[in-house]
Amino acid sequence: MELSIVSTLLGNRENILEKWKVELQNLKQEQYFISISDDSYASMNNEFMEFLLRTLDHNHKNSKEKVSHFTDKYIQNGWPLVYFTKGLQAFRRVMLNVLKEEEKDVNLLVDKFVEIDEWCDSVINQLVHDYTGSWENVFEMQKVSLLELSASLIPVFDEITVMPLVGTIDTARAKLIMENLLNGIIKHRSKVVLIDITGVPVVDTMVAHHIIQASEAVRLVGAECILVGIRPEIAQTIVNLGIDLARFPTKSTLRKGMETALAITNKQISEV
Repeated sequence: MELSIVSTLLGNRENILEKWKVELQNLKQEQYFISISDDSYASMNNEFMEFLLRTLDHNHKNSKEKVSHFTDKYIQNGWPLVYFTKGLQAFRRVMLNVLKEEEKDVNLLVDKFVEIDEWCDSVINQLVHDYTGSWENVFEMQKVSLLELSASLIPVFDEITVMPLVGTIDTARAKLIMENLLNGIIKHRSKVVLIDITGVPVVDTMVAHHIIQASEAVRLVGAECILVGIRPEIAQTIVNLGIDLARFPTKSTLRKGMETALAITNKQISEV
């Protein structure tokens, strides 16, 4: 931003801050900020005001770096993007009103308006960019965490492990299931793996294909796979689709599957 505009705005610092406080207080009435205490909101307003006044700099690159450094902290603390965008729009209105009072030359006034618009737009764009990048990273990390939790291999007895599956199985998740199965079998020295699909809502051709691939992979590393949780509606769907699951045992419940696994590993449960 031109030094002459910056000088004019900083010369009217108190006037700008006073008018902007009113604008931000009106913004507080919106539903986004109902849960934020008045003290926290007032403190944030002061920090935001001081930040923007410091950012009124002709060095555009430096301004972007300042914006990113400032917003990182508040993104992590959960401040909504709308606070910053609407706050900036209010700041722009206040600055334009102040310049209108100070500048009498219409042509110069228009040039200054354009300069301020470009500055505000660049700051808003940087804010949106920072927020988008941050939430994309958070989303990806949460997605990976959920995938890992949803394809866990649980050792229940010596040489017997269970993988309970919940939710839809897509290609990405099927790949993770395969990796966890094979790594878990080696780690736990499993002879029998029970894949429990009780929590899988739909078993179609693609899901069955992934399960068959997983069972074949289990067989190739020297273990046996038992598919449990075959509900009547799933059994009917498998038959109607002509899917062949005859290459490995299937059981209707985890309990029946566990009984088969114990028999395969020459174990039994006795009452004491």
